[in-house]
Amino acid sequence: MDMQVLELIARTIGFITIFKALIAVCRWVWVTFLRPSKNLKEYGSWALVTGSTDGIGKALVFELASKGLHLILVGRNPAKLKATSTEIQERYGSEVKVRSVVIDFSSDSIEVIGKRIEEGIEGLDLGILINNVGMCNRWPRFFHEAESVDDIIKVNVEGMLRVTRAVLPAMLKKRKGAIVNIGSGSADILPSFPLYSVYAATKAYIHYFSRSLYVEYKHHGIDVQCQIPLFVATKILPMSLSSFLAPTPEEYSKACLRWIGYEPLCMPYWRHSLQGTLAQAIPAGFTDWVALKCFLRLRKIRKSKAMRDVMKRNSKIQNA
Repeated sequence: MDMQVLELIARTIGFITIFKALIAVCRWVWVTFLRPSKNLKEYGSWALVTGSTDGIGKALVFELASKGLHLILVGRNPAKLKATSTEIQERYGSEVKVRSVVIDFSSDSIEVIGKRIEEGIEGLDLGILINNVGMCNRWPRFFHEAESVDDIIKVNVEGMLRVTRAVLPAMLKKRKGAIVNIGSGSADILPSFPLYSVYAATKAYIHYFSRSLYVEYKHHGIDVQCQIPLFVATKILPMSLSSFLAPTPEEYSKACLRWIGYEPLCMPYWRHSLQGTLAQAIPAGFTDWVALKCFLRLRKIRKSKAMRDVMKRNSKIQNA
């Protein structure tokens, strides 16, 4: 084979590689910034959001209300549910109806969760379910030290399953609906999430469950989606990060709603997708090493703070 043929092959391969990269970039720009969002009211006039009184969940209910959807707020604290409901009504008045369902996903039984959800949606045109409630260890722990393993599994997996099962019959009956499960980059983007292993494992379960459910119910008119955030500036965040790395819940919620009804697995916030692409390009061994170092350092800080808090409490008791 002469040099001219080899040169032609090399140029062709180079052109194809560049063309594919350009297509990928153009598609990313389209779906992230230009693609129109779906009319969420076409799914139904009501939306149900779990974990709706803090962080991403609270931001989501306000964003849904701005679209004209009525809301079912699910949370464990009646006072917070009432406060959030009052805020929504003060901002949107009688245009948005609000119902509250009190559920403690860590202590209520699966049967109780299902019954309360079924009662809460009875007679309503429920179109959207957002399974947002989640639980994580308060600070990094090795698996043998972890104290909240059962609660994390119960909240992140069992609660999500029961809520989903409770709303599906109504969606199947009218042959339309949207189910959004909030996952985590800890389970899908990073090769490991040391010292938060149970949390990451529950999120990996949610990813696979959502993808399978998407295939099961797509032909029934129900769009199932798992959205993957990286760090968002909420109480569950174990460390302080810059606003570039961790958007506010309000910023994230706007992106979240724009993607409903499209890909079954997605990363809605544009900076997260850039971070995810970069993270996946780094060798897994190096990412593992960095993650372990960071979380061990955070663990040391949190343990020291916990010890200082105990000493302060003991000092107050002694001086009382």
